[in-house]
Amino acid sequence: MDYQNEFSEFGNVTYLDVAAQGPLPRASAQALRKAIEWKEQPQRMPADIYFGLPDRVRGHLARIIGAKPSEIAVTTGATTGLAAIAWGVDWKSEDEVLIAEREFPAHFTVFAPLVERGMLRLRTVRPRGRFLDAEDYLAAMGPRTRLVSASLVRFHDATRLDPRPIAEACRASGAWLALDASQCVGAMPLDVRELGADFLVASGYKWLLGPYGTGFFWAREERIAEMRPAPFYWTALPGAHVFDSLDLSPYRPEPGARRWDAPETASLHLVALEASLEFLLRAGVETVWQHNRERIRHLLERIPRDRVLLSSPAEEDRRGPYVCVAGRSPEKTRELHEKLRAAEVIVSLRENALRVAPHLFTTPSGIERFIAVLTA
Repeated sequence: MDYQNEFSEFGNVTYLDVAAQGPLPRASAQALRKAIEWKEQPQRMPADIYFGLPDRVRGHLARIIGAKPSEIAVTTGATTGLAAIAWGVDWKSEDEVLIAEREFPAHFTVFAPLVERGMLRLRTVRPRGRFLDAEDYLAAMGPRTRLVSASLVRFHDATRLDPRPIAEACRASGAWLALDASQCVGAMPLDVRELGADFLVASGYKWLLGPYGTGFFWAREERIAEMRPAPFYWTALPGAHVFDSLDLSPYRPEPGARRWDAPETASLHLVALEASLEFLLRAGVETVWQHNRERIRHLLERIPRDRVLLSSPAEEDRRGPYVCVAGRSPEKTRELHEKLRAAEVIVSLRENALRVAPHLFTTPSGIERFIAVLTA
């Protein structure tokens, strides 16, 4: 099936940057325009918007990651979920959080302030080979490891982590595993039960094709019960949906992850995210995954190896839904990025590499155009 018509026309631009910003499908943009009309005429706003919309989004996300809707909080991004973990664990000062070298900064910005307060320690995991793998985490784990915080797909080189050995080691030692799936959820089939993680966080504006300022936090049901009390959004109170009677004491949240919903959850942004999730479920995450694999194979067969080096693992099963390549020096890589931008071929420059992230709208001719600029 041709999915190009599901997205707006890009004109003369070849857009290969979904790992930075996923474009809204046409249906999502239309839903957002409708939501703006609701704000222009609030009397037209559906009565169930405050609770029904977040719950529908929760249900769609649960289908995408193989979870229960009650285990999902609707947030503004991945950092919100990491912060919920940071403030929900009853830390001991000798506890260690393992974070890999060159991890996405949110992992450090959430946990590093707790180190300054003497609440825990950070330990950096360094890859022993060129690319990080599960064995690197296992080698760094020790009796004080309380949490491993890792990206399922690394933002700067597309390395895909196999979290299952780490999850098994965490279960054996009593540690917890948090995965950041921002760079793969919606573009790579996921089942949180098979991953073995305790928590999963993600932004919604990349592969989920939602607006900036959307995301979710999944917490395993039994872990929710073990988290310490913390401030929560009032809509998690039993009976909160009954607006004409809001004496809701005692102020204890319902069981489940709803307590970590971002305040004012049912925003205009969420209307568009709902439509994007419906599109992904209709098209199929597996369809996105196989499409991107085909485009990346095409790219790797055609790149000029005398000018460009592969900056991602060569093995397909060790990569996420995109790939990174680089010139033969950082300067050459920057020059290639500038050439691509001038030719209106849009990719990201990350850690001295070109991050190429296609999607269902990417045609073979788009990949050929990328190759042509590199070769020229």
